[in-house]
Amino acid sequence: MTQDLAPLVHDPSARRAAGWWRSAVIYQVYVRSFADSDGDGVGDLRGVHDRLPYLAGLGVDAVWLTPFYASPQADGGYDVADYRAVDPLFGDLSDADRLVREAHRLGLRVIVDIVPNHTSDQHAWFRAALADRHGGPARERYHFRPGRGESGQFPPNDWESVFGGPAWTRTAGADGTPGEWYLHLFAPEQPDLNWDNPEVAREFESVLRFWLDLGVDGFRVDVAHGMVKAAGLPDIGRGEQAEMIGTQVLPFFDQDGVHEIHRSWRRLLDGYGGERIGVAEAWAPTSERLALYVRPDELHQAFNFQFLRCPWDAAAMREVVDESLAAAGSVGAPTTWVLSNHDVVRHTTRYGGGERGLRRARAASLLMLALPGSAYVYQGEELGLPEVVDLPDEARQDPAFLRRASGAPAEEEGEGGGEAAERSGQDGTRDGCRVPIPWSGDAAPYGFGPGASWLPQPAQWRGLSVEAQSGDPRSTLELYRSALALRRSLPGLGDGPMGWLPAPEGVLALSRPGLVCTLNTLSAEAELPVPGRPVLATAPLEFGGGAVRIPADACVWWAV
Repeated sequence: MTQDLAPLVHDPSARRAAGWWRSAVIYQVYVRSFADSDGDGVGDLRGVHDRLPYLAGLGVDAVWLTPFYASPQADGGYDVADYRAVDPLFGDLSDADRLVREAHRLGLRVIVDIVPNHTSDQHAWFRAALADRHGGPARERYHFRPGRGESGQFPPNDWESVFGGPAWTRTAGADGTPGEWYLHLFAPEQPDLNWDNPEVAREFESVLRFWLDLGVDGFRVDVAHGMVKAAGLPDIGRGEQAEMIGTQVLPFFDQDGVHEIHRSWRRLLDGYGGERIGVAEAWAPTSERLALYVRPDELHQAFNFQFLRCPWDAAAMREVVDESLAAAGSVGAPTTWVLSNHDVVRHTTRYGGGERGLRRARAASLLMLALPGSAYVYQGEELGLPEVVDLPDEARQDPAFLRRASGAPAEEEGEGGGEAAERSGQDGTRDGCRVPIPWSGDAAPYGFGPGASWLPQPAQWRGLSVEAQSGDPRSTLELYRSALALRRSLPGLGDGPMGWLPAPEGVLALSRPGLVCTLNTLSAEAELPVPGRPVLATAPLEFGGGAVRIPADACVWWAV
């Protein structure tokens, strides 16, 4: 059985004028786990600075840095106490400035996280809100409500935290007297901001300008779907709400009001030179609703989690690609592709782990880099790193795990973290994808820094380090280097047209100008006519009689 020849589904002629982000490969640096310069076991900005030549040599276009702001680190820095300060754990403001300048010198752009849905409970605003027990202006910056029940002993509604348990915590006065409840869709240390308050919008405009003036090239907007809550904060009427994220509009996620915030930010970004961008981390129930975040007057990109969640199946992959391209193309936006990040199980493990998982991960990466639009690479995926699934409980620092360990209810785990875990990433096991990456040497911390690492690294990672893989043409690292070099040199890759070609069942064949990409998702080799000259493959090929036999779980790029 073969797949029918399909018309082009990705036509740039109807799109906005090209910008750098439309074809960019953006490398995610989880700062805590990238490189440690001072020996405290935690990665920092100086460590990132010193490794920028590696990233430039890898061939990426931009670097996305996870939060390095002043924070108590209750959720890895996504609980921000001061948006204009660098946490001493990561350095200081001069380190951030030096990093941005060096990245630009090397031809790399820098995107930083912004966390607008919530602050830390140590933020000056929230401390003032707790001190204001009479419902004054300080509390209007957050969601404070009286509880239900005769004495207000029950939460104001039935919303659940993504980390498990109620999304409300009750306050208490200095004398222990119970007071109002405050909303936190994540950890109790992360109170949600009230974006109906104009003061909140003005503050974040100021914060964005602060970092744009320092020279950053854009922002990855954390929980971009979450800032606006439905009027009246209505009950949902059922539990296990984390399983609903990304499947339907919820009264606390994907409300239409978030789009006016993104429009105002787009106007701000467009006021700066150098094509500064906004990237939405948004969970939406359909590709069409996700496309709303990247309309011409909103953000430039949105993460495509549908591709990340797609099973290892050719038909399912084709459907996701078609839907993603059609939805983004309907609003003139580029599609993004991502396989791993700091919130989900690494795709080497999601695809089955071991040798099979690595074969599939390598093939999926080559497919991703051949698709139209922009691609995101999570640190360590270019090394083929698997998820660390055997971390001792005492080493874990994921707040969702800590809540579960303390008795707070959480989602059920399934194989690989489960579908809900892959959707929300908050199943309590995110530490496994955050283990510091290996650079060199035969023993931990493998060149990560002069001391130990904040999470233990597996012994088998000695063979997966940058040093061990460099120069080995069979390694995953050299596969990425070759793919990224070809992506830059071949004009048909990145943003542009794409069409499907006939292929056996279980095989995908897509056409880009001057290139064909074939992916075999079967557990056995597949035979098809030679489409061109092979320029890159994840496994050895066999030729004969004008046909090529592509091994199981393999991907090939062909020049045509």
